[in-house]
Amino acid sequence: MKDITISKDIVYIGADDKDIDLFESQYVVPNGISYNSYLIKDEKNVVMDTVDKRKSEEWLENLENALAGEKPDYLVISHMEPDHAYNIGRLAEKYPEMKLIGNAVTFNYMKQFFEILHLEERKMVVKEGDEINLGKHTLQFFMAPMVHWPEVMVTYEKAEKIVFSADGFGKFGALDVEEDWACEARRYYFNICGKYGVQVQALLKKLATLDVAMICPLHGPILKENLGHYIDKYRIWSSYEPEDDGVLIAYASIHGNTAEAAKELAKMLEKKGAKKVALADLTRDDMAEAIEDAFRYDKMIVAASTYDAGVFPPMEQFLRHLLSKNFQKRKVGFVENGTWAPMAAKVMQEMVGKMKEMEICEPVVTIKSRMNEESRQKMEELAENILRK
Repeated sequence: MKDITISKDIVYIGADDKDIDLFESQYVVPNGISYNSYLIKDEKNVVMDTVDKRKSEEWLENLENALAGEKPDYLVISHMEPDHAYNIGRLAEKYPEMKLIGNAVTFNYMKQFFEILHLEERKMVVKEGDEINLGKHTLQFFMAPMVHWPEVMVTYEKAEKIVFSADGFGKFGALDVEEDWACEARRYYFNICGKYGVQVQALLKKLATLDVAMICPLHGPILKENLGHYIDKYRIWSSYEPEDDGVLIAYASIHGNTAEAAKELAKMLEKKGAKKVALADLTRDDMAEAIEDAFRYDKMIVAASTYDAGVFPPMEQFLRHLLSKNFQKRKVGFVENGTWAPMAAKVMQEMVGKMKEMEICEPVVTIKSRMNEESRQKMEELAENILRK
């Protein structure tokens, strides 16, 4: 295990998973994922969450090594999702005197996942602001419902000023991989928590009342420095405000003509001074990254072929993902293609019309099979208008 220092009394006991191909069976994780778990050693020893089934044995070995012959007195359960909670039953069986700490909703879900002997006697139900003293350390609990399950809570350790943030401030990628935090944290946030901006904002308000020296999430690196940077990113992301000035062109092309138009439009935008143009081929590129870029930039153009009197399915899937993640507050333009009876723009506009505070940019560009001078002129006009302040 990579040496990850938290403090003298708080030990990292999690594990990297570099063999996983899809996180939550849907998100590509080329650099793996970490399942973070921690042990607080004091007069009372506390395990902060367990890990996924895939890393059970490694985690148990890490825990036993960190305990050094002692036993855990408590298990704090921040989140009941199986990538963090799988080993609750196993740990409860191994240490029958260990108490389980969670909120009321935690224990409702626990009964659905596990059959734990004497659970009623062993459970400790906490609510907003409750504290548990361990000796030198004191844990205080704050509810964070829908960040991103209803039972989620975060824990503040008062002596060392550490926030155990559950899935908040997490990212894709194993801990032994050196990479930019924001890119994979952004992709993680919008695809995992993106729908719940209001709830994330509520959690940020609670954190603002605390003196925080370190953030320990359930996925990704421990954050020890420049915490304002990470908190500010979460403030922007959870408010649905654009992070950067740029244009995402997301396209879904059947035979290549729509793709050609999208690439031509990108060149037009760059010539007209666009600060950043990102292209996403929805038939081949990672959908989660396309979602990330849609939220990152303040402008978007969607280009798609007509298909079965509707829109080509990869574009429909993309827009449904955006709608489900509460996409809003963006300027958007439309390009459609159709050899006969083009319908893609109508369908795309109807889907975007269900989103909040969307500014529609004219003209709608219609391509009949392939670009010609008329459609190029309309594309030039669209590029001009979408860049206009």
